[in-house]
Amino acid sequence: MTGLQTSGNPHIGNIFGVILPTISYIKKYKKDLFFILIADLHSITNYKNYIILKNNIYKNAATWLSLNLNIKKNIYFYRQSDIKEINELFWYLNCFFPFNRLKLSHVIKNYKNKKKNYNTGIINYPILMASDILLYDIDKVIIGKDQIQHIEITRKIAQTFNKKVNKKVLNIPKYKIKYNYIIPGIDGEKMSKSKKNIIDIFEDKNILEKQIMNIKTTNKSIYSITYKKIKKTTLFKIYKIISKKEDYIYIKEKIKNNKIGFYTIKKMLYKNILYYYSKQRKIFFYLLNNKKIIKNILYEGYKKSQKIAKKKILFIKECLGLKI
Repeated sequence: MTGLQTSGNPHIGNIFGVILPTISYIKKYKKDLFFILIADLHSITNYKNYIILKNNIYKNAATWLSLNLNIKKNIYFYRQSDIKEINELFWYLNCFFPFNRLKLSHVIKNYKNKKKNYNTGIINYPILMASDILLYDIDKVIIGKDQIQHIEITRKIAQTFNKKVNKKVLNIPKYKIKYNYIIPGIDGEKMSKSKKNIIDIFEDKNILEKQIMNIKTTNKSIYSITYKKIKKTTLFKIYKIISKKEDYIYIKEKIKNNKIGFYTIKKMLYKNILYYYSKQRKIFFYLLNNKKIIKNILYEGYKKSQKIAKKKILFIKECLGLKI
């Protein structure tokens, strides 16, 4: 299983960190079942308005589909909020995990350190994520390094639940990290929609170009610093992630021979994105202009996923003594 929030357009951090590795994993393990959820419920913790949320749901789905997510029998592609059993399990799990443990999560610590106000949805975020996973007896969850703690909480909840009911009701999942690095945003920090430091390959051309031209470099000229320091710049890291191997080698040689500047590298990065992802961009905008296609795909995913969810929640209720 894996999933992405609908708090904004999926950016290159999501695409290269989650989406493309997941699609590659699906192609490799053709007999496995894969659950890919559009995590719209998680996004409500940072709610803006219904128009933004609705559009982001479509954009999230269109991104997966335009990057060649092929919906087959073994793929469950669905919207989180369509599966009511997730919310039901969410309540049950809340009753099996101590509140003080939740307050120690890194999400809460980050809010406290920044002295930001946060709602109870933020506190309960790991429990909702646990519900997403445990409802479907998931064996492996594809995550980034920053999500490890949430999987550990999920495992602990499942273990506690099973012990309380004296039966193996919930599967104990493991995590699979598909990338061992943090993809930097244009300011050098971790790429995040909330920080507004993203690069979105499916954005309008003018906005995309502006995002790239705002990538942080150094105060010094590229010709006055060593190649070792240039390699550590945010621009160089992003260029390496997005561009093809031959482009990276070309830029590397140009830098070593003092024949290229930061401005030119940014312009080349912009052109590379438009060139290498031209087909995907066309599919993305086509889907957004034909939302009925997305709705039909998500509806089919809902029907498949809900059958499993309904069966599992009835079993859980029976084990809790709620079914009479």
